[in-house]
Amino acid sequence: MAGAGGHANSSHLHSGRVQLPHPRTGVRFDSPVPAGAGWPGDPATARTAVAATAAAVVSLAEAARTLDELDAEVSVCRACPRLVQWREEVAVVKRKSYAGEPYWGRPATGWGAARPRVLIVGLAPAAHGANRTGRVFTGDRSGDFLYAALHRVGLANQSVCVDAADGLELHDTRVAAAVRCAPPGNAPTPAERATCAPWLDAEWRLTKPHVRVVVALGGFAWRAALQMLRSGGVTVPVPAPKFGHGATAELDGVALIGCYHPSQQNTFTGKLTPQMFDDVFAQAKVRAFAE
Repeated sequence: MAGAGGHANSSHLHSGRVQLPHPRTGVRFDSPVPAGAGWPGDPATARTAVAATAAAVVSLAEAARTLDELDAEVSVCRACPRLVQWREEVAVVKRKSYAGEPYWGRPATGWGAARPRVLIVGLAPAAHGANRTGRVFTGDRSGDFLYAALHRVGLANQSVCVDAADGLELHDTRVAAAVRCAPPGNAPTPAERATCAPWLDAEWRLTKPHVRVVVALGGFAWRAALQMLRSGGVTVPVPAPKFGHGATAELDGVALIGCYHPSQQNTFTGKLTPQMFDDVFAQAKVRAFAE
């Protein structure tokens, strides 16, 4: 597509370092992982269009006709130079405990059910979590907390959440991040948030016929979810509903539920307990299947 910035096979220079084996499959990869190299769950190929500018993100997101197409384009996006530099630097330098593994080092797509009744919106991938594993909320303690809760309430087939080939499946549920690249200090800039927003808008457009409940993990995700709904034609009152744990807003047949983010700061201090998390997702499940 014009202005998209080329294709994935020319999107970045390989690290030039020795390829390392995936911890589950044993297949060797560069860090960051090139599109179409065979990484578990990689939706892209070497021919996937790469968004290199904010305008290209808008163009590709609006043109996406399936979640598979959207995921492929998200996974090779290079529209935010600071985030690209950071995610790829992390993929080369790594954390010592993962020094023997390849890092994904690319944007983390949404994932889960193709026709979700529950859409979970988070903030951004973790530098050594999804930026390493290639699957959002996977490979860090926030993900362990999230998927264990989804399993307890029957929205996931297992509580194990280790890598993109661990067999985890979500039932009637999809998870997406408001910002798709790991940001320095877990803090994307306003410009980066705005550049990434069309990907989430497209995800909503492609899933909204099925979604009954949106769960926002944290205040940032709550604001992003409200903007996503507003951009998708849902009426959001003024002033907008305020975030809080357990806060619920009924918006044109969609329930938006707030939940504290499962960050280590929240879970270690007891601000967010497993029971509090379970209560939110039990409520989401009931609302998602209510006639």
